[in-house]
Amino acid sequence: MNDLMHTLQGLTVWILPVLFAITLHEAAHGYAALAFGDNTAQRAGRLSVNPLRHVDPFGTIILPAIAFFGGGFLFGYAKPVPVNFGALTRRRLGMICVAFAGPLTNIVLAALSVLAAHLVVDLPVAGQDWAIQNLTNSFRINLTLAIFNLLPIPPLDGGRIMVGLLPPPLSREFAKIEGFGMLLLLALLIFIPMLGERLHMNFNLLGPVIGYPVNWLAGLLLNLFG
Repeated sequence: MNDLMHTLQGLTVWILPVLFAITLHEAAHGYAALAFGDNTAQRAGRLSVNPLRHVDPFGTIILPAIAFFGGGFLFGYAKPVPVNFGALTRRRLGMICVAFAGPLTNIVLAALSVLAAHLVVDLPVAGQDWAIQNLTNSFRINLTLAIFNLLPIPPLDGGRIMVGLLPPPLSREFAKIEGFGMLLLLALLIFIPMLGERLHMNFNLLGPVIGYPVNWLAGLLLNLFG
Protein backbone atom coordinates (compact mmCIF):
# COMPACT_ATOMS: atom_id res chain seq x y z
CA MET A 1 0.00 0.00 0.00
CA ASN A 2 2.82 2.42 0.83
CA ASP A 3 4.48 1.67 -2.50
CA LEU A 4 1.19 2.35 -4.31
CA MET A 5 0.68 5.67 -2.50
CA HIS A 6 4.27 6.67 -3.24
CA THR A 7 3.77 5.87 -6.95
CA LEU A 8 0.51 7.83 -7.10
CA GLN A 9 2.12 10.80 -5.38
CA GLY A 10 5.01 10.62 -7.83
CA LEU A 11 2.55 10.65 -10.72
CA THR A 12 0.55 13.63 -9.46
CA VAL A 13 3.60 15.88 -9.11
CA TRP A 14 4.23 15.35 -12.82
CA ILE A 15 0.71 14.97 -14.21
CA LEU A 16 -0.67 18.20 -12.74
CA PRO A 17 2.16 20.45 -14.03
CA VAL A 18 2.06 18.80 -17.47
CA LEU A 19 -1.74 19.09 -17.64
CA PHE A 20 -1.83 22.80 -16.87
CA ALA A 21 1.27 23.62 -18.94
CA ILE A 22 0.05 22.14 -22.21
CA THR A 23 -3.66 22.92 -21.89
CA LEU A 24 -3.27 26.56 -20.84
CA HIS A 25 -0.73 26.91 -23.63
CA GLU A 26 -3.46 25.97 -26.09
CA ALA A 27 -6.08 28.16 -24.43
CA ALA A 28 -3.76 31.15 -24.83
CA HIS A 29 -3.76 30.68 -28.60
CA GLY A 30 -7.55 30.94 -28.61
CA TYR A 31 -7.66 34.09 -26.51
CA ALA A 32 -4.98 35.74 -28.65
CA ALA A 33 -6.85 34.81 -31.83
CA LEU A 34 -10.04 36.36 -30.43
CA ALA A 35 -8.13 39.56 -29.66
CA PHE A 36 -7.23 39.71 -33.36
CA GLY A 37 -10.78 39.12 -34.56
CA ASP A 38 -10.99 35.33 -34.99
CA ASN A 39 -13.70 33.71 -32.85
CA THR A 40 -13.23 30.17 -34.21
CA ALA A 41 -12.04 28.83 -30.84
CA GLN A 42 -14.90 30.58 -29.06
CA ARG A 43 -17.49 29.03 -31.39
CA ALA A 44 -15.88 25.62 -30.87
CA GLY A 45 -16.18 25.93 -27.08
CA ARG A 46 -12.40 26.00 -26.68
CA LEU A 47 -12.05 29.52 -25.31
CA SER A 48 -11.59 28.34 -21.73
CA VAL A 49 -8.89 28.00 -19.06
CA ASN A 50 -10.54 24.75 -17.95
CA PRO A 51 -7.87 22.12 -18.78
CA LEU A 52 -10.53 19.47 -19.41
CA ARG A 53 -11.68 21.41 -22.51
CA HIS A 54 -8.26 20.92 -24.11
CA VAL A 55 -7.27 17.40 -23.04
CA ASP A 56 -6.28 15.02 -25.81
CA PRO A 57 -6.54 11.44 -24.46
CA PHE A 58 -3.34 10.29 -26.13
CA GLY A 59 -1.25 13.47 -26.21
CA THR A 60 -2.16 14.78 -22.75
CA ILE A 61 -2.40 11.54 -20.78
CA ILE A 62 -1.01 8.43 -22.47
CA LEU A 63 2.08 9.93 -24.17
CA PRO A 64 3.37 11.81 -21.07
CA ALA A 65 2.77 8.67 -18.99
CA ILE A 66 4.81 6.58 -21.44
CA ALA A 67 7.59 9.18 -21.33
CA PHE A 68 7.42 9.31 -17.52
CA PHE A 69 7.72 5.57 -16.99
CA GLY A 70 10.22 5.21 -19.83
CA GLY A 71 12.47 7.86 -18.35
CA GLY A 72 12.67 9.73 -21.65
CA PHE A 73 11.97 13.28 -22.79
CA LEU A 74 8.71 14.31 -21.10
CA PHE A 75 6.61 15.17 -24.13
CA GLY A 76 2.91 15.78 -24.61
CA TYR A 77 0.35 17.94 -26.33
CA ALA A 78 -3.24 19.09 -25.99
CA LYS A 79 -5.93 19.28 -28.66
CA PRO A 80 -4.87 22.16 -30.91
CA VAL A 81 -7.15 25.17 -30.54
CA PRO A 82 -8.72 25.92 -33.95
CA VAL A 83 -7.53 29.21 -35.41
CA ASN A 84 -8.56 30.69 -38.76
CA PHE A 85 -5.47 32.71 -39.62
CA GLY A 86 -7.28 34.17 -42.62
CA ALA A 87 -9.81 35.81 -40.28
CA LEU A 88 -7.18 37.62 -38.21
CA THR A 89 -7.00 41.38 -38.46
CA ARG A 90 -3.47 42.51 -39.35
CA ARG A 91 -2.88 38.93 -40.44
CA ARG A 92 0.92 38.71 -40.19
CA LEU A 93 1.10 40.45 -36.81
CA GLY A 94 -1.88 38.40 -35.65
CA MET A 95 -0.21 35.14 -36.65
CA ILE A 96 2.94 36.09 -34.72
CA CYS A 97 1.02 37.12 -31.60
CA VAL A 98 -1.28 34.07 -31.65
CA ALA A 99 1.72 31.76 -32.02
CA PHE A 100 3.75 33.52 -29.32
CA ALA A 101 0.83 33.53 -26.85
CA GLY A 102 1.39 29.84 -26.03
CA PRO A 103 5.09 30.00 -25.10
CA LEU A 104 4.54 33.33 -23.32
CA THR A 105 1.85 31.68 -21.18
CA ASN A 106 4.29 28.94 -20.22
CA ILE A 107 6.91 31.50 -19.21
CA VAL A 108 4.30 33.30 -17.08
CA LEU A 109 3.30 29.98 -15.47
CA ALA A 110 6.97 29.29 -14.68
CA ALA A 111 7.26 32.71 -13.03
CA LEU A 112 4.07 32.08 -11.04
CA SER A 113 5.52 28.74 -9.89
CA VAL A 114 8.51 30.57 -8.43
CA LEU A 115 6.28 33.11 -6.70
CA ALA A 116 3.95 30.41 -5.36
CA ALA A 117 6.92 28.61 -3.80
CA HIS A 118 7.18 31.49 -1.30
CA LEU A 119 3.71 30.54 0.00
CA VAL A 120 4.48 26.86 0.62
CA VAL A 121 5.59 27.57 4.20
CA ASP A 122 1.97 28.50 4.99
CA LEU A 123 0.74 25.01 4.08
CA PRO A 124 0.45 22.10 6.52
CA VAL A 125 3.79 20.34 6.91
CA ALA A 126 2.42 17.17 5.32
CA GLY A 127 1.62 19.02 2.09
CA GLN A 128 4.73 21.17 1.78
CA ASP A 129 6.95 18.59 0.10
CA TRP A 130 4.19 17.65 -2.38
CA ALA A 131 3.59 21.31 -3.23
CA ILE A 132 7.30 22.03 -3.70
CA GLN A 133 7.67 19.06 -6.05
CA ASN A 134 4.69 20.26 -8.10
CA LEU A 135 6.00 23.80 -8.34
CA THR A 136 9.55 22.67 -9.16
CA ASN A 137 8.28 20.42 -11.94
CA SER A 138 5.91 23.14 -13.16
CA PHE A 139 8.84 25.55 -13.37
CA ARG A 140 11.01 23.26 -15.50
CA ILE A 141 8.20 21.80 -17.61
CA ASN A 142 6.79 25.21 -18.55
CA LEU A 143 10.20 26.60 -19.49
CA THR A 144 11.04 23.49 -21.53
CA LEU A 145 7.67 23.61 -23.29
CA ALA A 146 8.10 27.32 -24.04
CA ILE A 147 11.57 26.93 -25.57
CA PHE A 148 10.64 23.72 -27.41
CA ASN A 149 7.65 25.39 -29.02
CA LEU A 150 9.77 28.36 -30.08
CA LEU A 151 11.93 26.13 -32.30
CA PRO A 152 11.53 27.51 -35.85
CA ILE A 153 9.97 24.33 -37.21
CA PRO A 154 6.36 24.36 -38.44
CA PRO A 155 3.91 23.35 -37.01
CA LEU A 156 5.52 24.53 -33.75
CA ASP A 157 4.78 28.07 -32.62
CA GLY A 158 8.30 29.18 -33.55
CA GLY A 159 7.65 27.99 -37.09
CA ARG A 160 4.46 30.05 -37.33
CA ILE A 161 6.31 33.07 -35.94
CA MET A 162 8.89 32.64 -38.70
CA VAL A 163 6.12 32.44 -41.30
CA GLY A 164 4.79 35.74 -40.00
CA LEU A 165 8.21 37.42 -39.95
CA LEU A 166 9.63 36.33 -43.30
CA PRO A 167 8.95 38.27 -46.51
CA PRO A 168 5.93 36.79 -48.40
CA PRO A 169 7.89 34.74 -51.00
CA LEU A 170 10.13 33.16 -48.35
CA SER A 171 7.20 32.82 -45.98
CA ARG A 172 5.23 30.74 -48.47
CA GLU A 173 8.19 28.44 -49.11
CA PHE A 174 8.97 28.08 -45.41
CA ALA A 175 5.32 27.25 -44.62
CA LYS A 176 5.60 24.19 -46.86
CA ILE A 177 7.85 22.58 -44.25
CA GLU A 178 4.76 22.03 -42.10
CA GLY A 179 3.82 19.03 -44.24
CA PHE A 180 6.72 17.04 -42.85
CA GLY A 181 7.56 19.14 -39.78
CA MET A 182 6.17 16.57 -37.36
CA LEU A 183 8.28 13.82 -38.94
CA LEU A 184 11.33 16.05 -38.56
CA LEU A 185 10.52 16.59 -34.88
CA LEU A 186 10.05 12.87 -34.27
CA ALA A 187 13.39 12.22 -35.94
CA LEU A 188 15.12 14.83 -33.77
CA LEU A 189 13.40 13.69 -30.57
CA ILE A 190 13.44 9.91 -30.96
CA PHE A 191 15.01 8.31 -34.02
CA ILE A 192 18.31 10.22 -34.29
CA PRO A 193 19.09 9.85 -30.53
CA MET A 194 18.24 6.12 -30.79
CA LEU A 195 20.65 5.80 -33.70
CA GLY A 196 23.30 7.56 -31.64
CA GLU A 197 22.82 5.09 -28.79
CA ARG A 198 23.33 2.15 -31.14
CA LEU A 199 26.51 3.75 -32.45
CA HIS A 200 27.60 4.69 -28.90
CA MET A 201 27.55 8.35 -29.86
CA ASN A 202 25.59 11.34 -28.61
CA PHE A 203 23.17 12.41 -31.33
CA ASN A 204 20.88 14.30 -28.95
CA LEU A 205 20.76 17.44 -31.09
CA LEU A 206 17.86 19.08 -29.30
CA GLY A 207 19.36 18.68 -25.83
CA PRO A 208 21.70 21.69 -25.94
CA VAL A 209 19.44 23.65 -28.31
CA ILE A 210 16.66 23.53 -25.70
CA GLY A 211 18.77 23.14 -22.56
CA TYR A 212 20.90 26.27 -22.80
CA PRO A 213 17.99 28.71 -23.31
CA VAL A 214 15.97 26.94 -20.60
CA ASN A 215 18.83 27.27 -18.11
CA TRP A 216 19.36 30.93 -19.00
CA LEU A 217 15.66 31.73 -18.65
CA ALA A 218 15.44 29.74 -15.42
CA GLY A 219 18.29 31.76 -13.96
CA LEU A 220 16.64 35.01 -15.04
CA LEU A 221 13.28 34.14 -13.45
CA LEU A 222 14.90 32.92 -10.24
CA ASN A 223 16.88 36.15 -9.97
CA LEU A 224 13.73 38.19 -10.55
CA PHE A 225 11.24 36.26 -8.40
CA GLY A 226 13.20 33.74 -6.35
